Amino acid sequence: MNDALRVAKRGAIATLLIDRAEKRNPISYAMWTALPGLLEDVANDDAIKVLIVRGAGDVAFSAGADIGEFDRYRADPAGARAYNEATHAAERAMASFPKPAIAMIHGFCIGGGASLALGCDFRFADTHARFGITPARLGVVYGLSATRQLTDLVGPAVARHLLFSGLHLEARRAFDVGIFDRLEAPEELEATTLAFAELLCSRSQYSIRSSKQILQRIAAGQVEDDAETRALRNDAFDGGDYEEGVRAFLAKRPPVFE
Repeated sequence: MNDALRVAKRGAIATLLIDRAEKRNPISYAMWTALPGLLEDVANDDAIKVLIVRGAGDVAFSAGADIGEFDRYRADPAGARAYNEATHAAERAMASFPKPAIAMIHGFCIGGGASLALGCDFRFADTHARFGITPARLGVVYGLSATRQLTDLVGPAVARHLLFSGLHLEARRAFDVGIFDRLEAPEELEATTLAFAELLCSRSQYSIRSSKQILQRIAAGQVEDDAETRALRNDAFDGGDYEEGVRAFLAKRPPVFE
């Protein structure tokens, strides 16, 4: 486990912490390469139902890739391509994570940090947050998957504005265009995020994870049912969650899913 990127598990909720608060939580090459393995561990832990991703402190979720490493890892085209592959693998691991993931965003969410947040299912932010995607400031190009995630959220017009200008959006604007799902006062953000995570834990995990798979397929361009999506839908009726959900509905009580 990378010392600056670690997972803490408490009950059914895991927290992935970017822990470099003194520098606004930049993501180093070692952190990018460690991220897929950390996410795989959480995905394979049957006790964990929800992941929260956050930065240490209250100044930044992440200010992006660690620019202090650029001379070491990105000094020439070959090194830059290798670095880009590492960041792409980490972003894809986040976007394909099979359980609900919530980005809890205090302050700056920029560049690589923004890509990580876009890979989550939800983005809960404080009112001081700022969101920016900055390839045009560095002469780099965002990949297809990350650009699609952005465009699916905000539409092509806002995506062009962010990608072409490299400008930051203040919290209210990011909320208005659909990047942030919730805006909270800084002192209330953690409690709100945890309460929502606990709500998700109380729901049918079969329903949530199957819905996430179908949503991922839709985002990738699938438009018709196939054998796998039909199985997700039909197999629900053979599971205990369906039985409990119906019993609870008829009894007018909250369901207790296994």
